[in-house]
Amino acid sequence: MKLDILVFAVHPDDAELGCSGTLLKHKAAGKKVGIIDLTRGELGSRGSAEIRDAEARDAASILDLDIRENLAMRDGFFKNDEEHLLEVIRKIRQYQPHIVIGNALTDRHPDHGRASKLINDAVFLSGLVKIQTEMDGLPQQQWRPDLLLHFIQDTYIKPDVVIDVTEFWDKKMESIHAYKTQFYSPDYDEENQTYISNPDFVRSIEARARDYGKSIGVRFAEGFTSSKLLGVESLFDLR
Repeated sequence: MKLDILVFAVHPDDAELGCSGTLLKHKAAGKKVGIIDLTRGELGSRGSAEIRDAEARDAASILDLDIRENLAMRDGFFKNDEEHLLEVIRKIRQYQPHIVIGNALTDRHPDHGRASKLINDAVFLSGLVKIQTEMDGLPQQQWRPDLLLHFIQDTYIKPDVVIDVTEFWDKKMESIHAYKTQFYSPDYDEENQTYISNPDFVRSIEARARDYGKSIGVRFAEGFTSSKLLGVESLFDLR
């Protein structure tokens, strides 16, 4: 299966927080979209890897994803080395996405920036014919996506592009709240409260989206950064 948009996110729930409204919008427009989580989030203070797996499946159903996979890299300890790069390259070549979206370039959690660099390097290297990979015993062709973007996470980064996700905001929030162990939920034990399980954390996600939305005259928007200069066919594509 070829995908139009493929998100690589280091932890289950990163994609939901950062770009699920954009995924929902493009899915509604008939595009094929998917998420590949790099780790199972096993170092999270609440829940477990098995619970996170189940929560990710629930979120995938809410988002109506075409694929969701997990590479089971070591949470907190994966590296930007040949072994991990080849894992990501195989997936890029398998699904041949036109657009790849990855973690924030820099953020409070060190895994986010490290994953961003891993994804950035893999996207470039995936286009080199002399890097050989196989899938199911068959050689893969090189593939380089047309565009690499990074969503924005906890640390504020001025976006290079913002997407109106107002129509899909409620469904985005539903996908976030599928992670009952990670974010505020009245059904979950409140004794072990974390930075992201505080009710104010999800409110901050909404506040950020309102701020980005205000900049383009809509209610809610998601922001993305690009390492390269972006171009459009016409000035009328901008507003």
